Amino acid sequence: MAQFVVAAPTKRKLPFPVELYRSAVGKKYAMAVSGLFLILFVVGHMVGNLKLYLGKTATGAYHVDEYGEFLRRLAEPILPHTVALWIIRVVLIGAFALHMHAAYSLTMMNRRARTVTYQRKSDYQAANFASRSMRWTGIIVILFLIFHLLDITWGKSGASWTRGAVFSNVDNSLSRWPIAIFYVLANLALGVHLYHGAWSFFQSLGWNNPRFNAWRRKFAVGLAGLIVLGNISFPIAFVTGLVGR
Repeated sequence: MAQFVVAAPTKRKLPFPVELYRSAVGKKYAMAVSGLFLILFVVGHMVGNLKLYLGKTATGAYHVDEYGEFLRRLAEPILPHTVALWIIRVVLIGAFALHMHAAYSLTMMNRRARTVTYQRKSDYQAANFASRSMRWTGIIVILFLIFHLLDITWGKSGASWTRGAVFSNVDNSLSRWPIAIFYVLANLALGVHLYHGAWSFFQSLGWNNPRFNAWRRKFAVGLAGLIVLGNISFPIAFVTGLVGR
C-alpha cells in the first residue's frame, strides 16, 4: 500500500518590515530611528522655547506667541489651518509609541533569553548609571510629558490659561515653585535618558567602533547637557522673576 507523507504547512511570511521588526535587530533599529525623531523634536522644541527670552515685538506681541501662531499656520494655504501641525504631532506620537513598544519588547526578549538567574555585583557595576536607569527615567519622562501637555497645552493644571497666549501660559505655570521644581527634576531625568540614548544610537545601528567611542561619549554628553541646560533655564527664569510680566 502506498504511503503518503503530508508535508507540514509552511508558515506564510509577513511583509519584510514586519518580519524585521519581530527580530531583536529590527527592534534595535526601530528604537534608534524613533529615538532620533524624538531627539530632533526635543531639540527643536527647546530652540523654539528660547523665544520666551526675546520678549515683545515692535507690535507689542510676544515673539513666542507669534512663533506658536506660525506653527498653527504651517503650510497654509496648501493645507488647512493646524493640519500640518497635527501631521507632525501624529508622526511624533507614532515614533513615541514605537519607541516604547520596541523598548518593552527588547526587555522581554532579553529576560527570556537570560540563562543565569542571578547577577554578580561586578556585572551590575559594569553598566553605568544611565543604562541601568533607562526604564525609570523613561517612565519619568512619560509622566512629565503627560503633565506638560495638561499644564501648558491644554491648561488643565489649575493655572490661569488662555488659548494661543503661550508666554502668559508659561509664566502662569512656571512661576509656581512646585511646578518649577518638578520641571527641573523631570528634565534632569530627561538628560540622563538622552545621554544613554545618544550613546547607544550608533551601537543599535551597528556603527560601533572603539576608535569612535570617545567621540560618541562627547556627543552624548554635549547633546544631553545642551537640552538640560536649555530646558531647566525656563522654570528657573520664571520662578525667580528674571523673565515674566
